[in-house]
Amino acid sequence: MKETKEADKKALRQGYTTGACATAATKAALTALITGEVQTESTIYLPIKKFATFEIEQCTLESGAVTVSIRKDAGDDPDVTHQAIIKSTVHWNDADDFVLDGGEGVGRVTKPGLPVPVGEAAINPVPRKMITETVYEVLREFGIERGAKVVISVPDGEEMAKKTLNGRLGILGGISILGTRGIVVPFSSSAYKASIVQAINVARASNVEHVAITTGGRSEKFAMKELPHLPQEAFIEMGDFVGFTLKQCKRLGIKKVSMVGMMGKFSKVAQGVMMVHSKSAPVDFNFLADVAKESGADETLLDQIREANTASQVGEILLENGYPSFFETLCDFCCRSALMEIKGGVDLATSIYTMKGEQLGKAERNV
Repeated sequence: MKETKEADKKALRQGYTTGACATAATKAALTALITGEVQTESTIYLPIKKFATFEIEQCTLESGAVTVSIRKDAGDDPDVTHQAIIKSTVHWNDADDFVLDGGEGVGRVTKPGLPVPVGEAAINPVPRKMITETVYEVLREFGIERGAKVVISVPDGEEMAKKTLNGRLGILGGISILGTRGIVVPFSSSAYKASIVQAINVARASNVEHVAITTGGRSEKFAMKELPHLPQEAFIEMGDFVGFTLKQCKRLGIKKVSMVGMMGKFSKVAQGVMMVHSKSAPVDFNFLADVAKESGADETLLDQIREANTASQVGEILLENGYPSFFETLCDFCCRSALMEIKGGVDLATSIYTMKGEQLGKAERNV
């Protein structure tokens, strides 16, 4: 089984980051600006110490400027920027220095706590370094001592950004130009984890010490209704990465964490599972029956719970039969499991909701 999984993983096609595409487009645009020749491809050296060649979608020479477009190929990764057009416009800068900025569809940072200062285009440090070094490398190659200005743009970037966490992070007007390796590893969780850390950093930079972590957009809405006093920066979608998010909250100085979610994933958290993807671990119906027994459920109900198909069905059974204490006990188990995972140091609260937004139970444990 392990060999099959490894083979499937190797069969997935890798792609390239927006940062790599922006760098390749910049190199081609600057080369065309210098030579006056339309470029058809661009080869750059990636941070993973490999060369990569990009096909140019369009190379437009205008008076004193060149714009090059590259279509991003994310490989087999389900990325919102897959097939996006990444553009770089390069022209000479009379100030004799190098300037990098973002244009249409590239977000601008409006909140502290991100790796890019407030007011600047959301071009992350590694892509900035890649683009800068590539510009100076091309200038040296042609023996030119002039300043240059590079503007990266993504025509549909503002629309794409609606499917990302950029708005929550205070990155407005478009997507971010990202990538630390130059390549996109298919189905990698690293990008999502990085966005969680960024969200916590933004919260801390806004002096937030109490955050609400949720498994998705629906539970986030429930959290916002339950905790209206918290600022927007305090609400963080953790997805399936419960343990990772809790540890990062503690590491970055969060004092209180409210976990808000629904029966399915939080039934796993209650039993100590901190990666709650549907494939990571099954719901333990015997565990839920034990919790129900603590709440006074009779053997007939316990048998129904053990025979249930989903955790939500268990919740419906206990709700219909009048056992609200079950949900409070389950929430308390979640708090205990979370505190055990991070070895204490943070106040924990857990709220469990139905799909329709009815709160089933809540529990808190203070350090």
